[in-house]
Amino acid sequence: MPSEILARIRRGEVLLADGGMGSLLLDAGLEPGRCPEAWNLEHPDRLAEIARAYTEAGAMLVQANTFGGSALKLGAYGLAERTEEINAAAVAAARRGAGDRAWVYGSCGPSGVLLQPYGDVAPEVVQESFRRQLSALAKAGVDAIVVETMIDLREAELAVTAAREVAPDLPLVATMTFDATPRGFFTVMGVDVATAAAGLAAAGADVVGANCGQGSEVMVEVARAFAACAERPFAIQPNAGLPRIVEGRAVYTEPPDFMAAQAERILEAGATIIGGCCGTTPEHVRALRAVIERRRA
Repeated sequence: MPSEILARIRRGEVLLADGGMGSLLLDAGLEPGRCPEAWNLEHPDRLAEIARAYTEAGAMLVQANTFGGSALKLGAYGLAERTEEINAAAVAAARRGAGDRAWVYGSCGPSGVLLQPYGDVAPEVVQESFRRQLSALAKAGVDAIVVETMIDLREAELAVTAAREVAPDLPLVATMTFDATPRGFFTVMGVDVATAAAGLAAAGADVVGANCGQGSEVMVEVARAFAACAERPFAIQPNAGLPRIVEGRAVYTEPPDFMAAQAERILEAGATIIGGCCGTTPEHVRALRAVIERRRA
């Protein structure tokens, strides 16, 4: 039951999320530049296999392939009219792969547009785009929603608010992406950790945190920054290091054992959900699972 997710977090249990999606899709044959979410309709079997692999590695939360599933983002590929179909197919594929061994969460990433006044898109247009996606995810039966990889707090708040409107009872995680600066951690749009934690919580997130942007070693410090200010539980999902471009493709080289060692420190800082982002694989998740099991022993 979705309510069990928050109940277990409130009891102090650490929940293990899955890892990267995009890199596995590329490994499975997705052509660079193609819409990843189109595969929900074209290759649901491959998405089910990814969910199965993460579940077998020990993930308790397995994502549907919906990161770019908002109507605005899909519109860049001429697929806005298929928003509901694409999101529902993603949930079905993830559910088929995870079975009853993991929860399925719907991923909601940035819309791909700039809000006024920095851009020319009105906030209500962006919010309606998120509302349409998140409604489809809720109707498809996700167990939780994660708003992730946000850099603009206003956009993140619009997505969180939309989620609360269409799925008020679903657990809601909201994470942003931070860069290290001499003054601390900030998103590209200038949002610091304390401002993000407070804003996401005020908008209605049950769990706040950070994903993407950094490898696990730097994410230790991000976790400590959240521990110092967040009033809500927090999630940390690092990349497998910083990417190198090899033959036109981003390659992440942080090995599972290194990430596991940093995960010990992230959990010591107080993270309640831990998982991986870009470049992480089922092998990384398996290593994180071992860390969690050792801490329980």
